[in-house]
Amino acid sequence: MIALEMQLSINSYIRQGLSCREIARKTGKDRRTVQGYLDHPERINQPRKSAPRGSKLDPFKDTIASLLDDDESYQASAIYDRLVKLGYSGGYELVKRQVRKLKSESSRLAYIRFETEPGRQAQVDYGEYMVTMPDGVVKKYYLFVMILGFSRMPYCELQERCNMISFLEAHIRAFESFGGVPRELLYDRMKNVFIRRVAGKTDFTQSLVNLAIHYGFKPEVAPAYSPWIKGKVERPMDFIREGWWRGYTFVDLAAANRDLTAWIADKAQRLHGTTHERVDVRFSREKPHLTKLPPNACDISERLYRTVNKDCTISVGCNSYVVEHTLVGKKVIVRLRHAELRVFDGSRLVVTYTVPEGKGEFVQDPRFYAALMADRELQARKYAAANNGRPAGRKHKGRAIKQTTSPCKPPNPIDVVSFEAKNSIDAIQVKDVHTLEVQHRSLAEYAELTGEVRNAG
Repeated sequence: MIALEMQLSINSYIRQGLSCREIARKTGKDRRTVQGYLDHPERINQPRKSAPRGSKLDPFKDTIASLLDDDESYQASAIYDRLVKLGYSGGYELVKRQVRKLKSESSRLAYIRFETEPGRQAQVDYGEYMVTMPDGVVKKYYLFVMILGFSRMPYCELQERCNMISFLEAHIRAFESFGGVPRELLYDRMKNVFIRRVAGKTDFTQSLVNLAIHYGFKPEVAPAYSPWIKGKVERPMDFIREGWWRGYTFVDLAAANRDLTAWIADKAQRLHGTTHERVDVRFSREKPHLTKLPPNACDISERLYRTVNKDCTISVGCNSYVVEHTLVGKKVIVRLRHAELRVFDGSRLVVTYTVPEGKGEFVQDPRFYAALMADRELQARKYAAANNGRPAGRKHKGRAIKQTTSPCKPPNPIDVVSFEAKNSIDAIQVKDVHTLEVQHRSLAEYAELTGEVRNAG
């Protein structure tokens, strides 16, 4: 292959209309070389195609591709060891280049960029932040982020816990901050949202379903291992971590949330890199499209069901709570939120208690046991047999009355029999009946009666 400068000279001579012989004479190249460029001008400035050569790796390329299809995290060294066992005699570098080539091809993915219309969608995610306390203990905090898809307006707050109550409370505060509710909320497969997917349908947690019904939004779950689906909230997570958290001096949770809110409000005035518009200006256009907030906030307290015991108590969290005696045997609803416990009989609020800090506590309202003692009808039913002297087996208001049997008195009358004995039994006396006499006989008489013959001794 000749140099590029010579190729350009040949191309120039061809354009001038010189013959192959003249071009060869001027350039000093063989006529067949010149004729090749004359017949195929597209070869100019193109690398020479070399003839394909065989490689020791060729018989094993399909095996490498199959291994990477099963698991993309396969290392080239592990694949090389497997190929050696299959008879590969080449070097490790060939395997490494082939693995790198296949991985690069599989990682070249194309995505469709999409923008949601105003008020349609918000995306939700959680992040973790580690704080070293003054005593050296490392404590974990959780960052809740909800961002509107059209305007990119975020709501953020740090939380001590990532439980269901904190998760739902953050939703309510986000809706109040936005002044409305988007029509759709997109999550990843977090345990507070996703249960399972069966027959193409997604099962959501009941608490999230109740919140969605109250506020009128539709929950959606992104496919597994698909972070690009939630790109509008994934990138701000890094933006907050690098822009606000890095170098921030943590004092307490309340101060951190105040500082975070002020930082978000300041950054909302910036020109967004994707929309090329200020976030707050774009949010002012999106806000009228949000669904209006309901008149009352949703009751997001944890819902439990308990059956009232005979001692008028229910057990919640290793503590006992006294309720009305009229609810014994019935199932009641317990609503638990932070340190407040409420007991409902249907829709009627029975009592509200403060949850004690310890375990094994007995919590009561004195009026409940006072009402039990004052219930004369219940007391009469409890002690009916003792007060009225009814015999066992009788019924009172359709219920059998059980009579207690004394352990000192036998249930049936019997005759008392006395035994008197010395070396042998002389008599058995039965009270007020007869006196039995016992006759003494020799063994020979018994043998004669039974037909046995005894040898005289």
